[in-house]
Amino acid sequence: MAAAARARVAYLLRQLQRAACQCPTHSHTYSQAPGLSPSGKTTDYAFEMAVSNIRYGAAVTKEVGMDLKNMGAKNVCLMTDKNLSKLPPVQVAMDSLVKNGIPFTVYDNVRVEPTDSSFMEAIEFAQKGAFDAYVAVGGGSTMDTCKAANLYASSPHSDFLDYVSAPIGKGKPVSVPLKPLIAVPTTSGTGSETTGVAIFDYEHLKVKIGITSRAIKPTLGLIDPLHTLHMPARVVANSGFDVLCHALESYTTLPYHLRSPCPSNPITRPAYQGSNPISDIWAIHALRIVAKYLKRAVRNPDDLEARSHMHLASAFAGIGFGNAGVHLCHGMSYPISGLVKMYKAKDYNVDHPLVPHGLSVVLTSPAVFTFTAQMFPERHLEMAEILVSTLCLLGADTRTARIQDAGLVLADTLRKFLFDLDVDDGLAAVGYSKADIPALVKGTLPQERVTKLAPCPQSEEDLAALFEASMKLY
Repeated sequence: MAAAARARVAYLLRQLQRAACQCPTHSHTYSQAPGLSPSGKTTDYAFEMAVSNIRYGAAVTKEVGMDLKNMGAKNVCLMTDKNLSKLPPVQVAMDSLVKNGIPFTVYDNVRVEPTDSSFMEAIEFAQKGAFDAYVAVGGGSTMDTCKAANLYASSPHSDFLDYVSAPIGKGKPVSVPLKPLIAVPTTSGTGSETTGVAIFDYEHLKVKIGITSRAIKPTLGLIDPLHTLHMPARVVANSGFDVLCHALESYTTLPYHLRSPCPSNPITRPAYQGSNPISDIWAIHALRIVAKYLKRAVRNPDDLEARSHMHLASAFAGIGFGNAGVHLCHGMSYPISGLVKMYKAKDYNVDHPLVPHGLSVVLTSPAVFTFTAQMFPERHLEMAEILVSTLCLLGADTRTARIQDAGLVLADTLRKFLFDLDVDDGLAAVGYSKADIPALVKGTLPQERVTKLAPCPQSEEDLAALFEASMKLY
């Protein structure tokens, strides 16, 4: 990086640190009694854990037919994408359905990085099929599409925006019963097999948005590490970056007892509740696994141990963020993906420009955690210590770091990690320039379901500075 550019990034990061909220009441002491936040709004006093049943094991996909038979399924929809439909994971699932006498129909038109249009196409298919159970075999795109299809087929008179998160949608609570859904993840990133979240590109506004409800989480997740052996290297890397940021963000979200408003009815308590003692455990455990195994999983496609651990880490982080939430890395990633111009990621067989979700999330992570570290510096430093001690990164010494430098230490640690994994050099490398910053900020503003969980509030100017600081990483 040229000296001038390097100095500009350093300046922006220092400004972000100074701008970060330093409110002394934002503490991770979970014993704090419920009451009023400094703003006068009533905060929540409880959190709950909701997670799909999970079954892990090599070749466990062969059991899916028996599961559906045990459920009494008579008319099953198997969803996947056109690339996966030709690969062993889908064939193994279909063989199990045939062996157990389960009638099924395949829908293989799932779009990688789905849109509202592709969601509605799948919803129409599901409504016409009158299915009594669903199987999703694929990555987050497939699982999220299947969740949406199940939801709207079960609630056929609902408008599409009824369940979409505010402020774009109405964010209505889901009160209708859904059909059983078995998720078979083939990537190690989204953790969608554990969560009640379905993400898509809202084409009209060119932003990503989601449906978030515990009601749409899969009935069962079958985590079969053999499927990860079919992932190309960059898919492994980008999926792993999603796990990394799920862990980092959920651990640093606003604590649940400081989130407002307090729900008047448990059904309106959001799935993304803020950090809590249970989610914390999963987040830290997932981070340790990512630090230990992601590089191995990327560099050696036959390393079943590494890829198996990353498959589990995806689920672990999913349990964490699925109940705590994420914040700015994800909130800012949605316009990065949605406004993509010509960039096409290596190892992704798609016919449209694509910034993979995990890549769009991790590119802003050094700037974001510099900004947020003024709130919970001890947590940021703890995460840096985990990465440094596990990765044995040269030049990083968290033992002598000052607590006030926690954000810069974590950011520097992340840059070293990303550089070692050949990550593109910032937003500029995926096609963005300073001229795009206003549009990127505009695309971030509707992401309130996650940005409000950031440990400190952020202005449009703060977001603009974060995007500018993320144009180059190294």
